[in-house]
Amino acid sequence: MDPLSLQSLADYWSQPVVATNVVIFFNLLGALILGLLVGYERAYHGRAAGMRTYGLVCMASAAVTVIFGSPDLWYGGHATMAASPDPSHVVQGILTGIGFLGAGVIMREGLSIRGLTSAASIWSSSAIGVLVGVGFYGAAILLTALSVICMIWVSRLERWLPSRAGVAIAVRFKKNFQPREEVLRKVARQRGYDIAEGSLSIDYNAEQPEWHYVAIASDNKKGSSVSELAQMMSSYEGVDSFQLAHCRH
Repeated sequence: MDPLSLQSLADYWSQPVVATNVVIFFNLLGALILGLLVGYERAYHGRAAGMRTYGLVCMASAAVTVIFGSPDLWYGGHATMAASPDPSHVVQGILTGIGFLGAGVIMREGLSIRGLTSAASIWSSSAIGVLVGVGFYGAAILLTALSVICMIWVSRLERWLPSRAGVAIAVRFKKNFQPREEVLRKVARQRGYDIAEGSLSIDYNAEQPEWHYVAIASDNKKGSSVSELAQMMSSYEGVDSFQLAHCRH
């Protein structure tokens, strides 16, 4: 059959194809709305990946998945395939590709890591799109609700539960000053902190030693505030400059 004939072109707009396109349209619209709901929480907190990112990820995942529900209508019903396509391979490809997008929002600032929640929620948004694409609308709505609840309320639960605060500390000592680790640990304990095992790293720059480490509060009730630690560090012998930040992993 001539691909440019009127009959061939009409096949692309036959009643089954149009009906399928309408179903796909509502799938994409629903996936977009669910993705926007998940992304709003990130946008509200000023994250780089916001409603647009989540909406596009969810909608695109649904689009790539939903087309495998009607392979007999591909190319206007003229597709020639030896076997039915395997949607599981498509889902694996989607989730793998989203992994690279999620990795792009993870940032390391010194000893602190940010963006893990955004990366995990982007992956969740992709899974929502896949569920919409295969027709599990109830499961997609439930996953959307659970994702939003997790991002909004679990952080409050974490603050309510006992936890040990961490502080990332970078100290540059004066030229030719030789700090001692046992003295550093003793000073930290006096302030209610322990130096996390394996976190200490030492650099030398222009004969000035630079120490980087993470101090963890001894328990959830102890530990000086960052401002109090800053005052202590400013009076510590041999300190030339320092930087303190809440350590988030």
